[in-house]
Amino acid sequence: MAEDLKKTIIDYVKHEYLEDEDEEEIDENTPLISSGIVDSFSMVSLKTFIEKKFEIKIPDEKATTDAFDTVNNIITLLKEFNVT
Repeated sequence: MAEDLKKTIIDYVKHEYLEDEDEEEIDENTPLISSGIVDSFSMVSLKTFIEKKFEIKIPDEKATTDAFDTVNNIITLLKEFNVT
């Protein structure tokens, strides 16, 4: 299931935040926020997508830039909510 989580999040990030002609590859370890792929406004939409997709509510204090900086970090956060 973790592979499904990775694919879902990576596909969303590629579709929402990268231009079609952008050749940049994203994997589970790619820095999203610290590299500038996802900015603070985009992080809010990413959080909203994850909450709706997995039917959870992530408290603001858990929605840190570190928690959302890589797909692996996001998956670690999701495990706290029993999403696997």
